[in-house]
Amino acid sequence: MENVLECKNLCKKIGKKQILKDVSFSISEGDILAFIGPNGSGKTTTIKLLLGLQRIDTGSVLINGYDITKDYIKAIEKVGAIVENPDSYMYLTGWQNLCLVADCYKNISKDHIKEVVKYVGLEDRINDKVSKYSLGMRQRLGIARALLNSPNVLILDEPTNGLDPEGIKDLRDLLKKLAKDGLGILISSHNLAELESFCNKVCIIDNGKIIESSAVKEFKKNENRVLFRVSDTTKLPIKNALEVKKGSFVVTATSKEVANIIKSLVKANIDIYEVREEELSLEEAFLKKTGGKK
Repeated sequence: MENVLECKNLCKKIGKKQILKDVSFSISEGDILAFIGPNGSGKTTTIKLLLGLQRIDTGSVLINGYDITKDYIKAIEKVGAIVENPDSYMYLTGWQNLCLVADCYKNISKDHIKEVVKYVGLEDRINDKVSKYSLGMRQRLGIARALLNSPNVLILDEPTNGLDPEGIKDLRDLLKKLAKDGLGILISSHNLAELESFCNKVCIIDNGKIIESSAVKEFKKNENRVLFRVSDTTKLPIKNALEVKKGSFVVTATSKEVANIIKSLVKANIDIYEVREEELSLEEAFLKKTGGKK
């Protein structure tokens, strides 16, 4: 898969304070990247540099192969973004809001606007005033605005803020659909439990530095900890079992050691129901990496 967005060694200083230090990561088509970090870690500054809203000191941002500094118009033309809450004219309808934005681009037809409205699931309410929309509907209208220029990169800063569970589910389903259709998505949020349900990549920034960038599955691995679900834990034939409970225990073991444990359990006539790597939740892994900061 091709990278649709590449950050290379981004640095940013404001006054005497170094905000970003050699920030590097990439997003491919179909990726949903969770961009997370403690408050004040540099997330929003990074997003502003990606969008050309602040000047890059050193480093580069390439979007679809175009440098955001050297060829801004080409780089940004296939990007959609929501930074913080999407503002709309509350006294206008959703349709009127979208038409105002569409007028800023060349050749966006009414039929295309209708397609976008249907895509985000607002066709039944698009002619209502935005003041009558729920927060989740306003968020979907914001995403519709960001999709008008048919982007292949979508950048969202805290899109779940204030949403109720239903609104979060609607947003999650929409983002999964967008990724399936080939968009590369960067999403910054403090709602780690929610990000875990649909992001496939994670990038952690702390004190302006990237401290981890990997697949979510790899990130959540818990140092070779393996969970066994078995018929009896009262007579385990191993000495290094951790967290022994009724019907289960955890060990720290390599693949070869797991095979030996299975053999010893079978020899002891203990039935084995399940053997799997024990994963941390995204939040647990994040807190472990950042020393408890959130």
